[in-house]
Amino acid sequence: MRGSSSLRSGSTSDRFPHRERPKAVATPEGAWWRAPRYLRTVRQFQSTMAMTTIKRAQARQGLLAAANIKDVARVAGVSTATVSHTINKTRFVSTPTRQVVTAAMKELGYYPNLVARSLRNQKSRTIGLLIPDISNFYYTSVAEGVEVTLRKHGYNVILSNSHEKPKLEAETIKAYNSLFLAGLILIPALGRHGYLHRALSGTYPVVFVDRKPSGFKGDCVLLDNANATYEATRLFVEAGHQRIALITGDRLLSTTKDRIEGYKRALREANIAVDERLIKSGAFSHQCGYESTREAVLDEGATALFFASDLLTIGALSFLKEEGVKIPDQVAIISCNNFKWCEVTSPALSVVEQPSYEVGQKAAEVLMSRIAGREKSKSFEEYRMPTKIILRESFVAGNKR
Repeated sequence: MRGSSSLRSGSTSDRFPHRERPKAVATPEGAWWRAPRYLRTVRQFQSTMAMTTIKRAQARQGLLAAANIKDVARVAGVSTATVSHTINKTRFVSTPTRQVVTAAMKELGYYPNLVARSLRNQKSRTIGLLIPDISNFYYTSVAEGVEVTLRKHGYNVILSNSHEKPKLEAETIKAYNSLFLAGLILIPALGRHGYLHRALSGTYPVVFVDRKPSGFKGDCVLLDNANATYEATRLFVEAGHQRIALITGDRLLSTTKDRIEGYKRALREANIAVDERLIKSGAFSHQCGYESTREAVLDEGATALFFASDLLTIGALSFLKEEGVKIPDQVAIISCNNFKWCEVTSPALSVVEQPSYEVGQKAAEVLMSRIAGREKSKSFEEYRMPTKIILRESFVAGNKR
């Protein structure tokens, strides 16, 4: 009967036994909350979730298209604008709503379209990293330092290899430009770098690493190669060596110019004439190390060898082993880079320890400062990272020649 008190008395469950009260739902963070008003019941929410689980499985098998922002909004029971604000953090979204949106995204396997976002904003959270030789241990260590540091700042890295070819480097940079990069970290390829003026878009900051580009200004993170080579050469001189060979990279490289300067300075201070035939330059390769060492030892009578890279050193060790040359009795060696294998060779190699990982870290930090605008008006800086010499069995102090 209409208006009867008996129909109005009792609980909701007593009057409508087929209805169930909303149950508590666990959020990803583990907190407990009751379903918000825009979800009629938790049962409806859970039922929808169950269906989306089936759809996601079908999507994995290619039976359905991947979820989009409208799917997330429908499952969460909110507008697409709320989903967008949750993802981009462009407006305040309450904690319960954010948790529902996040749970829906996770259930659907939805990830924001970063390319679309880049097109809208003309920027991204992607950094380009272009190195000349991915097989070179030094460069891969630099790349690791860059990647780890940038990831902490919420940036992703796209790594490319120029193979020491300026044309390929320019093409790669132009491809990077279409990705709306936030910044670029570049170890320039061998050669002259006038093409950088045409290739770089100028819409993002650039940090140069290890090599200083010719004819182009920018922030640079470099090693103190001149002082490192000076110290190594001075140690050879103090040990009594007169025929000291420098086996290094191409003379167009800024690193090679620095090393030659340090080498000659040490010889001049010791009143030892500089013999240009003892300066061997070329590619950072096993073959170049092999041939340069053969010429320096057999043709020029070198008794001490300083190598600018580990790849050159490996080639040299191959030649010395073939010829039966004893280290350090007949030839003393100091190499660059202190990788683990340098300790297990026989004899263990003396090295100039180069902080390659830290160089990558520093380059990433400098780039982050430029992107954040903290150094927008600041002139370009040159950072020189210190090195350290570690003497092992390949060098014996006091071994007079």
